[in-house]
Amino acid sequence: MSSSPRTAVATVEELQSRYAEVNPVVNAVCTPNPAALTEAARLDTERDDGRVRGPLHGLPVLVKDNIDTADLPTTAGSLALAGQPPPPYDAPLVRRLREAGCVVLGKTNLSEWANFRGSASSSGWSAYGGLTRNPYALNRSAGGSSSGSGAAVAAGLADLAIGTETNGSIVCPAALNGIVGLKPTVGLIPQQGIIPLSHSQDTAGPMTRTVRQAAALLTVMTGGGTDYESYCRGEDLSGVRIGVPRGPLWGYSLGLDRLTEEAIGMLSAAGATIVDGLSLPSPGSEEDQLAILAHEMKVDLAAYLASRRPGGPRTLADVIAFNRAHADVELRYFGQDLFERSEQTDGLDSAVYVAARLSALRAGRDGIDTLLRDNQLDALVTPSYSPAWAIDLINGDHVLGSSSSHAALAGYPLLAVPSGLVEGLPVGITFSGTGRSDATLIRLAHAFETARIKAHGPFPTPEFRQWV
Repeated sequence: MSSSPRTAVATVEELQSRYAEVNPVVNAVCTPNPAALTEAARLDTERDDGRVRGPLHGLPVLVKDNIDTADLPTTAGSLALAGQPPPPYDAPLVRRLREAGCVVLGKTNLSEWANFRGSASSSGWSAYGGLTRNPYALNRSAGGSSSGSGAAVAAGLADLAIGTETNGSIVCPAALNGIVGLKPTVGLIPQQGIIPLSHSQDTAGPMTRTVRQAAALLTVMTGGGTDYESYCRGEDLSGVRIGVPRGPLWGYSLGLDRLTEEAIGMLSAAGATIVDGLSLPSPGSEEDQLAILAHEMKVDLAAYLASRRPGGPRTLADVIAFNRAHADVELRYFGQDLFERSEQTDGLDSAVYVAARLSALRAGRDGIDTLLRDNQLDALVTPSYSPAWAIDLINGDHVLGSSSSHAALAGYPLLAVPSGLVEGLPVGITFSGTGRSDATLIRLAHAFETARIKAHGPFPTPEFRQWV
């Protein structure tokens, strides 16, 4: 990815002007960085002195508000953390971004506690940040839980943003907002300094306008050992075998299915061998999936809260009590039944947890790896998520379908890239594969992106209107 042709100061000033115009409409950024211009000026001075840190030098980036920043609050969207001092240190991934020369523009809103507080939640809402709206349809969801990062990139508030995912929280808002979202293999990026939900599934990842930008960000976030941008090699997919698992990942949106069929045709035209008519096993029971998250949430959150400065909550029980004491705001739209379930768990040695985790690994890793091996595949391609559903703060989300659960349970990578519009609403396709196949997915997604732009032009920009 080439460096910005303008100064960092000019770029930040332009984005701050855009923020003043657009953010009141979409509410994607919850905490702007008042020092962004100062940071940009320092990086411009370094460039003038011949000290360029790399291809991201001077480029602005937005960071999801569950990732630690030592100079800005980190709240997970909760008032329980909103009044606390910022964390004592940057998360390792934020430190790497700064060391690469990125300007942290601010923090993006999210579904509170990464969408694991109440089962009737509305994606994109938090007590601290309010409601994030989809720039393509202001009365439709921006997805979750990285709603602010997805909406911010779509709305032109930054080309680069960071989200986090446990199960769909990057690829969902990427698909709904018409941007690229890369959920890396779990463990590829350090988990330290990220408010946790599940250590077996959580990861941060890039959310960007293009696949190339996502690859460049991933290179920095993983420590620079692999140049992921070098895998953006054009359209030729000769020798690549891509599987199409039909069940149970299709059939919930006719418009989405139609655009996905067109995308598969483009991949074939680029030289890929398409192996169709496949099927993944069921991702297992919803009860097992919830059991994993509930057990890990209680343990992992306590470990994280111990790293924060004194004065705030130290356990999940503390957060539950805070929410009850501030129910008029925190529990206005939905409750905290998932928190309460998590609080009742009895540790990671529990037989319930161990059994659920083994079941998840069989459904996720064995399911994906068996399909890849038996059919000699490099990757899989599926529809991403149903088009954005209407915002309903009273009854919660109405998701028709998705394709993230198998990879979530396995800890394997996903890469969502826009495929088109269904009645004006963005949709995408998702590439998936085995563990640490991130570079392969980048190659495939970039080839598709190149072919789609050649056929249809740049992806349409949002009009900030109500969808009817």
